This record gives sequence, structure tokens and C-alpha cells, in this order.
Amino acid sequence: MTTRRNLLTDVAGVRVGHAQDAGLASGTTCILFDEPAVASIDVRGGGPGTRESDLLDPVSTIERVDALVLSGGSAFGLDAPGGVLSYLREQGRGFAIGPARVPIVPGAILFDLLNGGDKGWGRHSPYRELGYAAAAAAGSAEPDFALGSVGAGTGATTVDFKGGIGSASALTEDRFTVAALAAVNAAGSTVVAKGPWFRAAPFEQGAEFGGHGSPSLWPPEALLPRTKQAPAASTTLVIVVTDALLTKAQAKRLATMGQVGLARAIAPVHTPLDGDLVFAAATGQRSLADPVMGLMRLGDAAAQVVARAVARGVYEATALPLAGALPAYRDWFRD
Repeated sequence: MTTRRNLLTDVAGVRVGHAQDAGLASGTTCILFDEPAVASIDVRGGGPGTRESDLLDPVSTIERVDALVLSGGSAFGLDAPGGVLSYLREQGRGFAIGPARVPIVPGAILFDLLNGGDKGWGRHSPYRELGYAAAAAAGSAEPDFALGSVGAGTGATTVDFKGGIGSASALTEDRFTVAALAAVNAAGSTVVAKGPWFRAAPFEQGAEFGGHGSPSLWPPEALLPRTKQAPAASTTLVIVVTDALLTKAQAKRLATMGQVGLARAIAPVHTPLDGDLVFAAATGQRSLADPVMGLMRLGDAAAQVVARAVARGVYEATALPLAGALPAYRDWFRD
């Protein structure tokens, strides 16, 4: 497999927009599809926060989504998809029911309420407006987009270092593009011991997250779980997108296989109190020649790009300018 821009937008017809508030130390990321995309979800964390995720079940009627939203703010961040809904309604987008149109915008949230930002927003949270701003940014976005402490990754953390938005892409041997975007707010660690080695190092392309490789022998402490003192203040959210033509059930399998990437990049993962999940979407540009083996290859690529996106989210992050904030990875380690 070879990489190109190494971003989610390597899949044609996909755009990404961020909105954040520095004082709030939180934000929202919108993934906007030029045409509705087949989508599903796989949830492994024990404490997820989602909106409209039930309709992504393969047995549910709705097949396609207009956008997907990742947001900080814990449950308050579930207002963000409403802002995206408003933006899409203005664009005339949505599932047609007679003369009415209802945009389909599932979303998921991570917990960043304890990162030192000003969360005293009064009666209504700011996340609806952040969602609208992220959608508007996506609507006018160029293919390149920012990584690190932006959008839903603005206030994200891990046990060791500042977390953030990461992305990676790959081209399979069947010439399908598979790409991932991750908002890394893990309860656990993305590095071996305390670094500089990323757990995802075996899958690194070039020096996309520093090129430090893996230790020749993992120290004993690397095999012990380390988590935040408040492990509920966590959750890693992932979106995997491919240009293949998939059914909703196949998209579900792609999301399930993509979860392997989280296990390769984070330890511990899928804990009782986080909300780790993977969305998968397919834009449907070309059919799989072999529905079984082709899907297997897509899923294997998904696991790899998810692992790489997670590492890049931490590698690209910058520390919050707040008292007591976690350092960024590159505050400690240089390339």
C-alpha cells in the first residue's frame, strides 16, 4: 500500500471542517460527504455518547448519511450535530420525506470537561454553534486540513501527553482508498513505557509520527496498564472512509475490523468507562471484484490507518496554554 496526502480527504467527495474555542478548550469536527454515503458503526467502549447511532445498524431503514460529527463536551457536545443539521438544511440536503428533507447526521462525543478550559457557558452549551461552524468550514474546505489540537481534538488528552486529531490513508492492492480520522482522547497510553516509541510504530509510513521505531525489548512497565486518574475522562472517536461500494452490513464489518487499529495503538483500550467507537462510511465509487476477499483487504487496511491516525493525533498535538496542562509529545521528543 502507498499513501498520498495521508488524510481522510484522500477519499474523493469527503471534506473535513473544524471549529474550536480556545477559552472553552474544546471544539467540534465535521466530516461532510458531497453525496450521501453508506455508513455504520462499531462501539466497543463501555460508556459511549452518540446521536442517531441506532440508524446505522444494518437492520435499520436509513442507508446513507450526509455528515458525521465528532465533538468534545461530553453529553453537551451532542448538540453539535444539530448545528450541522442546520447548515445542511440551508443547503437543501437531507433524506426526502414528501416535500420535507431531513439531513442524516450521526455524531459522537468525547469527555474534555476537566482540561482547565472555561466551561461556564450558562444555560445553553456552545456546541450547536460550533457544529454549524465546523460544517460551514467543511463546506468550503480545501482537501488539506489541520491535525493536532483542533476541532474535536482541541481539548483531548491521553494519560501521558496531549491528544488531538490524527489522520492517515492508504491504497490497497485492489486500488481502493481507505482513510481514517481519529480524535484521540484515550484513557490509556499511545506510547511504549513513556516514549518516544509509539505503540503503532510497526505500521508507520515514513516518519509520519517521528520515525522513532520500536524498542528492541519492551520494558516490564510497558506491559502494565496506565490510565488517567479519572478514566471516564476519555474516549477515542474514529471515522474510517473508503471509496469502495459497500452495503451497510459490509460497512459494519469495516468498522469492526477498524477497531483492531485502536488495539494496536492504545493500551488499555475499550475500557468500561470510555466510549471508544469507529464509524465506517463508503462513498461507492467502485464495486469490489471479490466481496469477501476484497472486504478483508479493506478491513486490514482500515486497522492500519486507524493505528497510524491515532499516533499522528498525539504526535501533531500542541499543549493547551493552561495551568497544569499535559505536555505535548513533541515538547519531550524531537524528530
